Amino acid sequence: MSDTLTSIAAPDAPPPTEGGRARRKRKLSPFDPTIVRRAILESFLKLDPREMWRKPVIFVVYVGTIWTTILFFRDLGSSSASENVFAALINVWLWFTVLFANFADALAEGRGKAQAGTLRRMRKITLAHVIQPDGSHADEPSSELQVGDRCVVEAGELIRATAT
Repeated sequence: MSDTLTSIAAPDAPPPTEGGRARRKRKLSPFDPTIVRRAILESFLKLDPREMWRKPVIFVVYVGTIWTTILFFRDLGSSSASENVFAALINVWLWFTVLFANFADALAEGRGKAQAGTLRRMRKITLAHVIQPDGSHADEPSSELQVGDRCVVEAGELIRATAT
C-alpha cells in the first residue's frame, strides 16, 4: 500500500539533478538588501522640494513638517519641558511619515527597475526572414532590420519592432 502511495506522489516531486539537489531560480525578495539600501539613500535624496512637488499629498505633509520644525526650534527656550517633548515627538512622527513615504516610493521604483532588468536579460533574439535582392531568404536578427527591408512572415511568427 505504501508503495502505491509513493509511486503516485513521485511524479509531483521535483526531479533530482546533479548531487541529488534540484536547481532553483533566484526569486526577487520584496526586501532585497541591495534594493533596500538604495531605497534608504533615495528616501533622503527625495527630500528635495522639486522632487516632493510631484507627490501633492506628501508635499503638504512635508511643508507642514518643515513649519512645525521651525516653530519647535523657535519656541524651544520659552516652552515648558512637557511642551518641548510633545512638540519634538510630533516633529519626529512627521519626519518619519515623510521619510517612510519616500522610502516606499523608492522601494517600488527599485523593484520595478530590477524586474525590468530581469525581463531585458530574458529577451531572446527574434529572427526575421529577409528577402535578398536575388530573391533568396536570409535570417537576420529583427533588431537589425532597416526601413524598407522586405520580410517573409508566416502565420504565428513574431518580429520584434523597434522605433527608430
